[in-house]
Amino acid sequence: MVEQISANELADWIDEEREFTLIDTRPEDSYEAWHVRGAENVPFDPREGLSEEDAERVKALVDSGPVVTMCGKGLTSTPFGFELDQRGYDDVTVVKGGMEDWSKVYEVVPVETRDDDLVVLQFQRRAKGCLGYLVGSKSAGEAAVVDATRQTDVFEVAAAEHGLTITHVLDTHVHADHISGSPGLADTLSVPYHLGRQAAECGVEYDYEPLADDDTLVLGDVEVEALHAPGHTSEMMNYVVDDEFVLTGDTLFVDSVGRTELQFGEADAARGAELLYETLHETLGDLPDDATVLPGHLTVTADGRYENGEPGVAVAATLGDLFDSLDLLQLDEAAFVDRLSSDPPEKPSNYETVIDVNRGVEHVDGEREATELEMGPNNCAA
Repeated sequence: MVEQISANELADWIDEEREFTLIDTRPEDSYEAWHVRGAENVPFDPREGLSEEDAERVKALVDSGPVVTMCGKGLTSTPFGFELDQRGYDDVTVVKGGMEDWSKVYEVVPVETRDDDLVVLQFQRRAKGCLGYLVGSKSAGEAAVVDATRQTDVFEVAAAEHGLTITHVLDTHVHADHISGSPGLADTLSVPYHLGRQAAECGVEYDYEPLADDDTLVLGDVEVEALHAPGHTSEMMNYVVDDEFVLTGDTLFVDSVGRTELQFGEADAARGAELLYETLHETLGDLPDDATVLPGHLTVTADGRYENGEPGVAVAATLGDLFDSLDLLQLDEAAFVDRLSSDPPEKPSNYETVIDVNRGVEHVDGEREATELEMGPNNCAA
């Protein structure tokens, strides 16, 4: 008999280190580009059935234990599961929704704060490595959401569970790797949506309230200060929360810095790198060493591993530790600019279209198209 589990249940099984063989039935190129940690690839076409060669491969992989199958949406893994069932495998489970649903799995992680009134939650979008935030004041019952992803209900539910009302929604920048949920969330809640003032130069067509350098939003006794931080993009903003945290977007990660050629282009990547160097060493360099960096992404490899940290544990580091440990932050300006502009990594999937969607100049036709645009891990780090 073939059972079904959700993508969230698969995440739980992986975290619990259950014994099972995970088989991904997508074509090899799709599998190589992006898959769940530990998955084995056995491409399957229901019209052709399971070849004897592939049947032998499954037998070698599985032996006698449980089998879990998945694909892009469940269209090939389900008949694959039934074929295994017919061949005598008696513990077969299919991941409902496949990689499409896997891309929507979240962990909501409380971040420890010095002030008991301050609430900081980190939202980890497990498959893509996107990080969003909710910051708020318990006493005032107010909160701001920063860098909401498309599944905005996750942010709304978390705010309600903590007794907080979302009064502001902010993006650090116009994202290139995923569709922002921030404009829609702000519209749904009838609250202001904020971008940096320089977003006007990027042709953003969404209605937004611009934030200038040093502007401050107040949530009860909690203050969120906006810092213009160009480099990854020209309109990038970082947000300092109560002088304890700095939400760095794609400026600074715990293992790298933001790439600069996605907006500036290959020809002007060096100019972006110069701006980023100044942002890192002057704007962020002026903050206290013990300020905690909460980045906009973590690195998730093509095979689904967190390169730094683990799901459900806050991704964070102090500025002082990062300046001590990251070699990119220890380079002089010329070497830094050369490193960032000479050999950029592979670009995020569909990044030009994603940017246009996030500027409000293109629109996606439903959930399926949005999911397909976002498929794959993020590639926003240098």
